[in-house]
Amino acid sequence: MRKFFLGFVIAVFVVLGAGFLCVRFGLMDPRADIPVNSFERRIAMPSLDAAVDRRAPEVRNPVQPTNANLIAGMKVYQTNCASCHGDIHRPHGTLADALYPRAPQFVEDAPDMPENQNFYIIQHGIRLSGMPAWKQVLNEREMWQVTGFLSHMDKLPPQVSDAWKAVAGSSPNENSSSGASRMDMKDKNSMKMPMQ
Repeated sequence: MRKFFLGFVIAVFVVLGAGFLCVRFGLMDPRADIPVNSFERRIAMPSLDAAVDRRAPEVRNPVQPTNANLIAGMKVYQTNCASCHGDIHRPHGTLADALYPRAPQFVEDAPDMPENQNFYIIQHGIRLSGMPAWKQVLNEREMWQVTGFLSHMDKLPPQVSDAWKAVAGSSPNENSSSGASRMDMKDKNSMKMPMQ
């Protein structure tokens, strides 16, 4: 029995060591524009869900889901989140496929995490993804408002839905598929880039 246990421990260390060496010596493909492999798909999301579930404090959203608060949350979402997570006019975000792992598309598949977990992700971001920690940009009320908006995204009152259609229709990346949001070359050439 002792030999079996020793063999098992050695095998675990060999597998972990091989994984570390693959990552450390650059054998993992760093490109964001490649398909997500099945191993990552099966491991990454359940791991993220478990980590957030373990760490997100059990708090309730202090911002009531009134029309005014849902509209305020929608505006925060439209300004900061829609290009990655989609909006009412473009359910698939313009940057969604440029991120690895791919950003969830909330209009196509409404978020179903509890509000305290969504708030935690908005506040702290997600390491090794394109999701930033928004506590550097948004105040706590704005983060709770967008959290409430996410929780009600698939069942918005008509007034909020109409406001979202109006705001999304006037957003700067409305015609991004036709290249309207792309910077002209003369604008790119005039940008000052820091030298390394």
